[in-house]
Amino acid sequence: MSGIRARLAMLVATAAVLPLVAYGLVSVSTLGRATRTSVAAGTEQLAVRAASQIEQSIAHHVRALRQAAAELQALSLLPWQRERVLRSYVLAFPEFRTITAYTLTGEVIATSRLNDDVPAPPPLGEFDALGVALAPIQIDDDLLPRTSVAVRIQGADGPTVLVGELRLEEIWRLVDSIRVGTRGYALLVDPSGRLIAHGDPDQKSRIARGEDALWHPLTKDTLSATARAPRATEYDSPEGERLLAVGVPLPSLAWALILEQPTDEAYALATRLERQLLVAIALALLLTIGAGYWWGRSIITPVRALMRGTEALAQGQMDTRVAIARTDELGRLGDAFNSMADRLVALQAEARRQERQAMFGRIAAGLVHDLAHPIQNVGNNCRLMLKMYDDKEYRETFRRTVERELSSVRRVLEDLRNLARPIPLERFPIEVGRSVADIVESMRGFAEAAGVALEYRGPEQPVFIEGDVFALGRVYRNLILNGIQATAPGGTIRVEAAEMGARARIRISDTGCGIPPERLSAIFEDFVTTKRRGLGLGLPISKKIVEQLDGTIAAESRVNDGTTFIIEFPTTEKRPLRPVEEPATATVKVTE
Repeated sequence: MSGIRARLAMLVATAAVLPLVAYGLVSVSTLGRATRTSVAAGTEQLAVRAASQIEQSIAHHVRALRQAAAELQALSLLPWQRERVLRSYVLAFPEFRTITAYTLTGEVIATSRLNDDVPAPPPLGEFDALGVALAPIQIDDDLLPRTSVAVRIQGADGPTVLVGELRLEEIWRLVDSIRVGTRGYALLVDPSGRLIAHGDPDQKSRIARGEDALWHPLTKDTLSATARAPRATEYDSPEGERLLAVGVPLPSLAWALILEQPTDEAYALATRLERQLLVAIALALLLTIGAGYWWGRSIITPVRALMRGTEALAQGQMDTRVAIARTDELGRLGDAFNSMADRLVALQAEARRQERQAMFGRIAAGLVHDLAHPIQNVGNNCRLMLKMYDDKEYRETFRRTVERELSSVRRVLEDLRNLARPIPLERFPIEVGRSVADIVESMRGFAEAAGVALEYRGPEQPVFIEGDVFALGRVYRNLILNGIQATAPGGTIRVEAAEMGARARIRISDTGCGIPPERLSAIFEDFVTTKRRGLGLGLPISKKIVEQLDGTIAAESRVNDGTTFIIEFPTTEKRPLRPVEEPATATVKVTE
């Protein structure tokens, strides 16, 4: 489908479907954004709930530790009674491996351990306003994470610290239970960015190796002191998978919980709806275009027939006609086309007849002008020859005259023949300045006879081109002669030869009458001349010679201001086989 048929179909589609398509595309875009926002919001809610459960789990153990501290603080117990209390709490809360009471100097007051291997107090962070401190996460001998929770108590012997060593297996199970879709997992990091738990079984080894999650785009922002609300983003994982991630801070623990899900799963519903809408829009568009195409064929078919007929007429097939079997405007248009074609055939025949007459008339007038003078000279000299045959000196004059005039006749006939076939040229390295100077010198007599000045300026350095000396001489001679004939006495003909980059340029300008703009573009056509007489073959043949030598020729002219011909040829590195003589004098000036 192309051309006007396509335009008609697109017109129908634009008028009928474009608003629907625009509305559909806007709806698809809005649906996509809304779905992504909704999915991110749902993931954020899930992350907030999971973070709350983790905080509640840790808070539950903190409350148990506070309760144990309260019992130790309220009762005046003996050391063995304190240890029994602590052991009972370890039995009641199996997440605690041990519970130990230390003095502020690090001495053990009581412990739940049964052996004498009492650990040193772990490094604790700063106590919050409620007197609770949390130790950094550590990996035990079973390659499982653990931490220590400490609370301050005021005992009978002074202030002490109750430290419970807390297993985090329950946190692991809680993180493992958090699933986002079928391929989404959760990961938990401590304040330093170290992994505490990871829901992906393939990633749990990273916890045992003590790796961190600082590479994650949400880790630092979620762990920052100013983080309060969930943060969502999309990023490419190290494996190259596009993921939707939501980070939630756990303020009471200074931890961060991050939920991840592949975007192709998270946005699967939105993607499916978008595809369905796009398919529906595309089908509606195709159906409308198809209907417009089908109904438009009745209009397009005759139009295409008229187009083919017009193209055939433009290619010269004047017998072309169209057959449109209709009675409406298109049928009448076909009849008008056929009538126009019949009229064109008649007009073309008449134009050809008139063109032949005009051409033959111009050729005849030119031949009469160019041959009348040589033939008349030969006839006059023949009549004188009958009377002065015995005069030996006149016989020699007669011979030279006949040869000169016959040469003019041959030149005219040669110009006519060169129009029908390429001019045979031979290429040899030519020094431009020398060849142009020779022609200028040979045209001195014509310039003196016409009363005009002939000036020449050659190149500063020898410039060589590949060309035919005699053919180029004919071109230069013809252009200089045209300038002389177009310039009134007292005018000037300037000839310049120079090197312009990788090209040689010859300029021939005069101060003559100039050429009107409407005729300037046709001066290189056959049988076109600005003179009153002549065949008009000089410039066409000159152009043909220049182009055969890979050159260009152009003309610039202003009425009453003169004409300039510019010829350019590519230069060559080749040199003539024989030494080149010194260039001709830089300036030749011929005056009256």
